[in-house]
Amino acid sequence: MAKFYCQQCGYQSFKWLGRCPGCGSWGTLVEENATPSKKAKKPAKFFSITEISHLEEPRIKTHLSELDQVLGGGLVPGSLILLGGDPGIGKSTLLLQVLKNLATKGHKVIYLSGEESPQQIKLRAERLNANHENILIMPETDLSSALEATLAEKPVLLAVDSIQTVFTPEISSAPGSVSQVRECTNKLLEFAKTQGVTVILVGHVTKEGALAGPRILEHLVDTVLYFEGERTAHFRILRAVKNRFGSTNEIGVFEMTAKGLVPVGNPSAYFLSNTEKTAPGAVVCATMEGTRPLLVEVQALVSKTPLATPRRTSVGFDPQRLSMIAAILEKKVGLSFYDQDIYLNVVGGIKLTEPGADLAVAMALASSRLERTLPPKLFLFGEVGLTGEVRPVAYAELRVKEGLKLGFEALCAPKENFKNLKDKPLVKTFCVSNLQEALETLIL
Repeated sequence: MAKFYCQQCGYQSFKWLGRCPGCGSWGTLVEENATPSKKAKKPAKFFSITEISHLEEPRIKTHLSELDQVLGGGLVPGSLILLGGDPGIGKSTLLLQVLKNLATKGHKVIYLSGEESPQQIKLRAERLNANHENILIMPETDLSSALEATLAEKPVLLAVDSIQTVFTPEISSAPGSVSQVRECTNKLLEFAKTQGVTVILVGHVTKEGALAGPRILEHLVDTVLYFEGERTAHFRILRAVKNRFGSTNEIGVFEMTAKGLVPVGNPSAYFLSNTEKTAPGAVVCATMEGTRPLLVEVQALVSKTPLATPRRTSVGFDPQRLSMIAAILEKKVGLSFYDQDIYLNVVGGIKLTEPGADLAVAMALASSRLERTLPPKLFLFGEVGLTGEVRPVAYAELRVKEGLKLGFEALCAPKENFKNLKDKPLVKTFCVSNLQEALETLIL
C-alpha cells in the first residue's frame, strides 16, 4: 500500500497533506510504494551482562592525525560512519586521502561512487597522489549488487559517496527518498556488523545545515561527523557530534591545499593574529572543543548607529547570548548599548558554543565601547551570569597550559578556578568575581 513520506523528517501518512505534521514543512510529503523486505525469523537470545567479556575495540589508523583524534584513535572495524558537509567543502577529498593512506599500508579499500565517474575520481586521485592498486573504484548505484561484489573482495573499508544516490530494488521509490535512505542504511549497517568492514557514508546537508534525509539516519550510524568551513577559506573543521567509540564534540582542523587536506597540529597558532599589538575590541579567549583547548581571537566592533533599532550581528557566536551579555554590561556595569551597533567575529571560522567564552566576549564589547585596549599577551576565560558574576568553568588547567605554551604572559579568569588549580601559572594573573571587577582591573 502506498504511503506519503515527508522528505525532511520521515513522517508517514496514508494521505497527502500540504503541511507535514511532524516538522511543519510545506510540500514535502511524497508518495512512495514501500515494500517491506522479507527476512527469516531468528529466535531471540538473552545474555547476562556479567557473562559478557569486555572487548577493546581494535583501531585502524587513518594516518590523518586530526581525523584519528576526532574518531577516538582511528577506525573501528564494523562501524558505520556518517560524514556530512556542504557541497564542495572537501568530503570526497578527505575520503580519498583516507583510502590512500590505508591502501599504502597494505589494506584493500573500495570507493562506491554514485555521483562521479571513474574518470573524475581518477583526476582527483592524481592531484592527491592517490594512485594505488589497493583502491578499487565501483561506479554503482544498485546497493544490492555493490554489496555482493564487495563480499568477494573482503576490504577493510567501504566508502559510499553518497547515501542519497544508492538504492535497493526492494523499494520502488526513487533514490534519495526517505524509504530508500532508511533501507539502504539498514543494509549497510547489517553488512558492517556481520562482515567487520568499516563503512563511511557521505551525506548531503540541507540549506539549514542539517543532514538531509530522515532523522533515523543519524540514530542508526555509530559516528556522525560534520565537515565545516567556507569554501573560499583555507581551513576546514571536522566535528564529531556523535561517537559510540570515543568522545563527542571533538574537532579536527585541516588546511586545504593544492595537494589535499593537511592536518593542523597546533590550531591555536593559526586562529590567532599578531598578539604583540593589541587593538580596542580584540581579545584572546581560551575555549574547549571536546577535550582539546583552543585559543582563538574574538573581535568586537561597537559603533554609534543612525538606526532606530541597533544591529546585533555575530559570526561564530550565538547572537542571543551576545545580546544577553550586552544587556548584562548595560545593567550591571553601566555601559550603554541602546544606541550602538554591535558586530562580533570569531577569527578563523571557529564557532564558540561553550559558556567559557562569555568573559572574553564581554571584555571585547567593553574594550570597543570605551576605545581602550586590554593588557598585551592576555587571554581570558569564564562564564558570565545574569547578575554579572563571573562563574568558574571546567578544564581550567588545560586552558592555562595552552596559553602558557603559546607564550601568553597575562591571564584573567574566575577566582574559583584559581583556587582549584594544582600548579599556579607563572604569569600575571587577574582573578575576578564579577564583570565590574574585570572592567576595573583590565580596562579602566
